[in-house]
Amino acid sequence: MNQPKLDLSPKVSDEVRKTTCYMCACRCGINVHLKDGKVAYIEGNRDHPVNQGVLCAKGSAGIMQVNAPSRLRKPLKRVGERGSGEFQEIEWDEALQIATDWLAPVRKSDPSKLAFFTGRDQSQSFTSFFAQNFGTPNYAAHGGFCSVNMAAAGIYTMGGAFWEFGQPDWDHTKLFMLFGVAEDHDSNPIKMGIGKIKARGARVIGVNPIRTGYNAVADDWVGITPGTDGLFILSMVHCLMKAGKIDLNYLAQYTNAPCLVNGDEKSPEFGLLLRDDDGKELVMDRATGKLTPFDQKGVKPDLAATHRHAGISHRTVMQHMAERYLSDEYTPEAVADRVGISAGRIRAIANEIARVAFEEAFELDQEWTDFRGETHKTMQGRPVSFHSMRGISAHANGFQTCRALHVLQILLGSVEVPGGFRFKPPYPKPATAHPKPHCNTTPDCPLDGPHLGFVHGPDDLALKEDGTPARIDKAFTWENPMSAHGLMHMVISNAHAGDPYKIDTLFMYMANMSWNSSMNTRGVIDMLTDKDENGDYVIPRIIYSDAYSSEMVAYADLILPDTTYLERHDCISLLDRPICEADAAADAIRWPVIEPDRDVRGFQSVLCELGAKLGLPGFTNEDGSQKYVDYADYIVNHQRKPGIGPLAGFRGEGDQVGRGDVNPDQLDKYIENGGFFVEHIPDGANYYKPWNAAYQDWAVNLGLYDSPQPYLFSLYVEPMRRFQLAAEGHGDRQPPDHLRERIKATMDPLPIWYDPAPENRVDDFPITALTQRPMAMYHSWGSQNAWLRQLHGHNPLYLPTKLMQDNNLTDGDWAKVTSPHGEITVPVLEMAALNENTVWTWNAIGKRKGAWALDENAPEATKGFLLNHLIHELLPPKGDGLRWANSDPITGQAAWFDLKVRIEKADAPAESQPAMKPIKSPVGKGPQHLAWKVGK
Repeated sequence: MNQPKLDLSPKVSDEVRKTTCYMCACRCGINVHLKDGKVAYIEGNRDHPVNQGVLCAKGSAGIMQVNAPSRLRKPLKRVGERGSGEFQEIEWDEALQIATDWLAPVRKSDPSKLAFFTGRDQSQSFTSFFAQNFGTPNYAAHGGFCSVNMAAAGIYTMGGAFWEFGQPDWDHTKLFMLFGVAEDHDSNPIKMGIGKIKARGARVIGVNPIRTGYNAVADDWVGITPGTDGLFILSMVHCLMKAGKIDLNYLAQYTNAPCLVNGDEKSPEFGLLLRDDDGKELVMDRATGKLTPFDQKGVKPDLAATHRHAGISHRTVMQHMAERYLSDEYTPEAVADRVGISAGRIRAIANEIARVAFEEAFELDQEWTDFRGETHKTMQGRPVSFHSMRGISAHANGFQTCRALHVLQILLGSVEVPGGFRFKPPYPKPATAHPKPHCNTTPDCPLDGPHLGFVHGPDDLALKEDGTPARIDKAFTWENPMSAHGLMHMVISNAHAGDPYKIDTLFMYMANMSWNSSMNTRGVIDMLTDKDENGDYVIPRIIYSDAYSSEMVAYADLILPDTTYLERHDCISLLDRPICEADAAADAIRWPVIEPDRDVRGFQSVLCELGAKLGLPGFTNEDGSQKYVDYADYIVNHQRKPGIGPLAGFRGEGDQVGRGDVNPDQLDKYIENGGFFVEHIPDGANYYKPWNAAYQDWAVNLGLYDSPQPYLFSLYVEPMRRFQLAAEGHGDRQPPDHLRERIKATMDPLPIWYDPAPENRVDDFPITALTQRPMAMYHSWGSQNAWLRQLHGHNPLYLPTKLMQDNNLTDGDWAKVTSPHGEITVPVLEMAALNENTVWTWNAIGKRKGAWALDENAPEATKGFLLNHLIHELLPPKGDGLRWANSDPITGQAAWFDLKVRIEKADAPAESQPAMKPIKSPVGKGPQHLAWKVGK
């Protein structure tokens, strides 16, 4: 019998080029296979430290982003009305000249008239460098509507947080607990980690109102009531403290639990920590019974100490914590109804955490020396780890909730120890190691310092001399003092209202603010197109850069078309959002593995040219010539300070790490190495990082710090108390009267819980409505991907069984969903694994007709929808004459997940409502069938 001849090893590509994925925030390593110079397919890079060859659906589908019909093709100048989609193609010289003609007068007269805000660009150290050189105080990225509560709470509490700051000790943890974790970020490392620990028999507990993704594979799912995570966590703290299941030695040695708090109610320093003349926190030494700075050699801090002086008793932070959390208001019985978890179950989870942390504790036979000079023969392991993301962060109580979770970890002694949560370099860094925000503008000059940072009291707020906000988004003001990432979601509404002032130009990058990235979608569209009594646009000029024809494109006056991620240079830097793992510092690049077939340029390279045309000092040489040819030139030659540049690897002659001279061949070295660089932490330095002398020395040598930076974890966040003191009338800088009570109530230095949205929690709107991002998509650009659309071509609203029955609904029916702000009519599906008073849908699936080169009858536009239509950037009126921001009062993070709705059955419309009229796209529609053959 003749057997067919099969080629069992066909040639799959002419060449493989290794770079970094951009289909989510994982930043995995990928192998891009090319045929005839075109992308044939994409696979994971097995040598890469992040994903070790694992690649998800998004990563593989990157090939479709490069071939998307929605790609912008050439610079565009608006010739019709805003929103009409009427553009004229122009050359780059004209586009850059228009931008220069608009921006140069602004810089010479008042740089604050430029608002420059970027989306998920992953190059914020560079874009902030441009804004700082321009001189505007109005810069931030998307963190204010995404993750600032998580990041800021973690840094103020312990010097880092979840997400890109750290990870569980996957090799040793025995109990892993997730809170509100989205499925689109960091998905490959989390999937790999969960697989590793489950293979070892470790237990996974998922706390989330919705059981999908990671929660679906958890051993135990806790379907909590949205917005009550902090109350649940503090109830577990109550149980652990009452049972004595906290790590007293860890608390005494490495946290401010033994630090003494000023107890003099008449003092302007009441509630602040006692300090010596050098500003160091004071503790009581158990051996001597005397006050001493916390970091002295041999000191054994006393958690239960009381210092009596001049008739006043000053107690430790630990005593204040015990007084608060042992209160009956935190018993499981007192919180059960609100959190939707029975008292018995709360106790059982707390007991399981305690059992694993203390009864399954272990030691690593590894000697190390702490910052006090004491040598320890072993490392104590606490095999309980936590991870959390936007789910607990995007509430008006999100900052305090995130703080509560960090405090829970610290009480267990499970941070930076074997089996617990571990920081990724360049973290940990105390809040004091970060810059403070700067806002002083001078015409034709750079800003006086970095835009974003960490405030430590009222003196650090970004206020003008008359007390009004210095920034257009009102970041770092009494309305949201600790807004470390800015408030991008408030920029358009504030600029339209002229509050706190009018702007001239809104300049944005990768920020789909007229659609899925905006609260109050219809209102924002109206603000972008509104004209004054003279017929001029209220926001005079809008410059926008994107790679694709998104909904935002139609509302800009000038479009600077970006490349796709396989056609550009990018720098995933230790100065920004690196790819580090807990055992190593690492960074990476993207590079043009293919050349664009359109007249587009990488946005960062455009800024290099625009910065030179504007004469910005950081972008010009002494003779006025352009300093950086393009972004690649900047990556290699820019130095933030001597020896420190965007990339840590292959410096000097290629043999210097972290600190070193400029290496003109640096990018080539990265490409040869697979697009990344890794420097492993020495054995013995890889745990106890904030206090480990060996780690601190290694970090200094690498350039992460200029000198060792040991510090105490802040169970008690003293800067918050400084704001309370101001609200109580102390100090020269005072808040407005209408904010005093809110500041006193919410800015407690110990974690608290409060109802995040009582204004919305009324009888008419009893149901919480949430969104999640699917694993297969990352923000809006994934849902126009020809492959990924087949997974999520439209999105139903998922209802729990109880709400389906109460409203006489069955799968495929339609429901009208109403909030205090608006209404939508959408298809519904039943989902049993869902909190009984919560509905949800996938985010960013719904598309506006005409955008993304999709057909007007595409399911994303007819059955897809957004919950954004139901949300407003302001809360409903309280009756006090004010409109309060729909955000966290501490950081200003957008409170997306406080949305309350009611539901009723509706007749099926022809398509999801509201159905906005189509917008015209400068790239038209894509083909009915997207197909091509690469190579022979």
